[in-house]
Amino acid sequence: MKIKAYIVALLFIVFTQVSKAQVLITTTLPDSITYWERTNALGLDVNQISFVNWNVGGNNSVSILGKARFARNYHRKNVNWDNELILKYGLNSQEGQETRKTDDQIQLNSTFGYRRDTVSNWYYSAKFNFQTQFANGYQYPNTTDEISGPFSPAYIFLGVGSEYIRKDIGLNAYFSPLTNKTTLVLNQTLADKGAFGVDAAKKDAEGNIIEHGKKSRTEVGILLTNNIKRPIFKNIILDHRLTLYTDYINNFGNVDVNWQLQLDMTVNEYVKANIGTHIIYDDDVKATEEVAGTVVQVGPKIQLKQMLGVGLSYTF
Repeated sequence: MKIKAYIVALLFIVFTQVSKAQVLITTTLPDSITYWERTNALGLDVNQISFVNWNVGGNNSVSILGKARFARNYHRKNVNWDNELILKYGLNSQEGQETRKTDDQIQLNSTFGYRRDTVSNWYYSAKFNFQTQFANGYQYPNTTDEISGPFSPAYIFLGVGSEYIRKDIGLNAYFSPLTNKTTLVLNQTLADKGAFGVDAAKKDAEGNIIEHGKKSRTEVGILLTNNIKRPIFKNIILDHRLTLYTDYINNFGNVDVNWQLQLDMTVNEYVKANIGTHIIYDDDVKATEEVAGTVVQVGPKIQLKQMLGVGLSYTF
């Protein structure tokens, strides 16, 4: 009987210890839960063309575009916070010409949203957007007088509004009736010329500057954005970004447009191809034309950029 009692007591102790161990294991599981989604993507597109005894002619050229995208998105119950940093810089070297810039972009987006319940797709949102560039831009072949540069311009949008989000179809639409737009032109030479809509320098009758131009301009208006990112065919993703803005005070109803449309095509895990267009219209940005050998400033025009690239991409 004593032996049986010892055996029963031993089994009870072992069972109790195992049960305690199981409880300790289960309590550690929630520590592994995260509400953050992280994306890091690096890419390098290279285009090269060369000619040897090519009887129809042509210039050897090499184009390189480096790009990066970092996203940090937080989703939990009624809270949605999306953050994105986009970096691009491209160069082209062509026989008989100096190296020229082909792309230059720094863009930071952050949107914080709160909804009343977990069923609704509508959020009360606040949006921040910042855009500028890495290096000076020139009206080639003139590489002496820059027409843009780092923080010349820089655009800052900050506002509150309402956002509609459908993650199942990759749709995001935002409307803000109250958005502050700040334009920075920190290059004094460009500011004196009144570039990108800032107040130009005041000059006397002889053309001497008596008061330098303003380095910033502030507007308050309406902002609408629409983003769609979703697969449309196998290994093809559509990335559509549209921004519309109009100022309440200066020419209300005159809409600034920034529209990007891109198709990202996957060849394999590391090789990607993309084709896209970028259209900008801003009434404050005046175009230039060469008339009788002299560059003169004219009115605003539609700006168009077309992109086609094949290269390496690494996501982690």
